[in-house]
Amino acid sequence: MNECYYDKRMDFFYNRTKTDTADEWTGPQLIGVLCFGTFFCLFIFISNSLVIAAVVKNRRFHFPFYYLLANLAAADFFAGIAYVFLMFNTGPVSKTLTVNRWFLRQGLLDTSLTASLVNLLVIAVERHMSIMRMKIHSNLTKKRVTFLIISIWAIAIFMGAVPTLGWNCLCDITVCSSLAPIYSRSYLVFWSVLNLVVFFIMVVVYIRIYMYVQRKTNVLSSHTSGSISRRRTPVKLMKTVMTVLGAFVVCWTPGLVVLLLDGLNCTDCGIQNVKRWFLLLALLNSVMNPIIYSYKDDEMWATMKRMICCSSEDKSQERRSSRIPSTVLCRSTDMSGHYIEDGIIQGTICGKGDLGDKGNS
Repeated sequence: MNECYYDKRMDFFYNRTKTDTADEWTGPQLIGVLCFGTFFCLFIFISNSLVIAAVVKNRRFHFPFYYLLANLAAADFFAGIAYVFLMFNTGPVSKTLTVNRWFLRQGLLDTSLTASLVNLLVIAVERHMSIMRMKIHSNLTKKRVTFLIISIWAIAIFMGAVPTLGWNCLCDITVCSSLAPIYSRSYLVFWSVLNLVVFFIMVVVYIRIYMYVQRKTNVLSSHTSGSISRRRTPVKLMKTVMTVLGAFVVCWTPGLVVLLLDGLNCTDCGIQNVKRWFLLLALLNSVMNPIIYSYKDDEMWATMKRMICCSSEDKSQERRSSRIPSTVLCRSTDMSGHYIEDGIIQGTICGKGDLGDKGNS
């Protein structure tokens, strides 16, 4: 019967697998790493919070696609929490961790990755439902979207907890991996192959959907007199999703390949030399997504900018409140025409930060 090592600290496993835990990270180098990571994590928290707030605030985002996009931003926000926890429990600190604390560190990262991946899959289904009917948005009800979001996080939490639930090498240290010294190599192979296969399937699906949209849009444009913006809107949404997916695949694939090589026990692949760079690349994905949302979606950018503008000008607007009516209407542009929407935001005027600065979709 194999002996189990639940009571050991991580230095036992790191020393046995000869895993580099960056003992040289001391002094100025460690401070630099912490400052660099702190800056990016703060950006992740602030930018993704703006995306979520924009979806809640703007009534034109109250559709399944944008609810799922907000949930993807929530996954990135959660990834920021995971990176903060990792930042203060890595390097020379790694060897002092208990087994349970190390499981928590890795489980947070695995959960954030799974949440983003499953969310992208659900978005693919939502896009397929709408695009095949040549609609901008699907007919999913709010109850169904809520159920999907809850399911996404349930799956993510379960996948992040799988090693803790038993698929590890604590009772058979001969199968421990090098990068994750208490993970079984078989689990790393399963985890990396599963994610890479899902990546490939999503890329194929989105390419096929995009080709279908382009073909149908070209056909309809010569037979309909609808507005150009209405015909282009499905294409623009698809470009946004495909850009997000492309960034996700580019940022996570190298790290998954390294995990796969480690799971296959490739001792001559030099994986220890590149693991930190690929982890940083995965971190950048959560930084890039809010930038993609605001750059590819003019309405998202306008809403975010309006919130920042109104927040920073509260004091100046309060001074002018005695001369300006407290209730105003902000005029915005719809995809197929003009309409007046409620512009009351706690007695403030958002005219200067409206859609005119960026343009409408």
